[in-house]
Amino acid sequence: MPSRSFLLKVLSSAIVFGAWEIAGRIPVSYAFPTFLESMQALVALALDGTLFVAYAETLRPLVLGVLISSFLGIALGLWIGLSARFDWLFSPIFIVMQAAPLAALIPLLVMAYGIGLTSKVFVVCIMAMPVIVLNTAGAVRNTPSSLKEMARAFLGSRRDVILKVILPAASPIIFSGLRLGISAGFIGAILSELKITPTGVGDIITYSRSIADYPSMYAAIFSIILLAVLFLNLLEKIELHLFRGNNRGYVTD
Repeated sequence: MPSRSFLLKVLSSAIVFGAWEIAGRIPVSYAFPTFLESMQALVALALDGTLFVAYAETLRPLVLGVLISSFLGIALGLWIGLSARFDWLFSPIFIVMQAAPLAALIPLLVMAYGIGLTSKVFVVCIMAMPVIVLNTAGAVRNTPSSLKEMARAFLGSRRDVILKVILPAASPIIFSGLRLGISAGFIGAILSELKITPTGVGDIITYSRSIADYPSMYAAIFSIILLAVLFLNLLEKIELHLFRGNNRGYVTD
């Protein structure tokens, strides 16, 4: 029997897609197709192979950027969270990066690194890394002091405290920050294709808009949102499996 959460997700999707269909039929704009028209365009893009060729191009900077951001972001976050000096020195940089309109930096990246893969990977990194760094640093910094004191009372070394107390305690929040960073990376990947060179899914969006093929444009946008949602749901299931002992319940009346 389907779980209650699954049924609620299906109901939520039905409401959103139903509202999309109604808005397209009114229409709210002649450039806003119905949900069914967009899905027909999505199927057509998939059947002729256009969508898969586009994703082969889009996923290259996305995967590279996410891997770099995850590795460096967690490492820097640990470093910042463990040292007050480095916290004072580096935290403001990532806070500014998270708050700043990073799309404005894209022309500078193009000037420095050209219009190739490197610039697109940088865009993904500057979108994803601040979230990962700040969440990791916060999780490490806010590890309960009682746990650290207990480890020291049992003659644990600094390395033991970090590996056996701080990291396990901070892991759920680090993983949540990783999910948020990856979702920002998806935004960065499409942003780079729209602002640097129209390749991959960004090329479908740009070209479809230029010829007023709005169903294909919305189909491409929908496909990247769908991929991001599926990937983040997969990460959430992995997180639930890894941290089953943590209380993730809701407060009920």
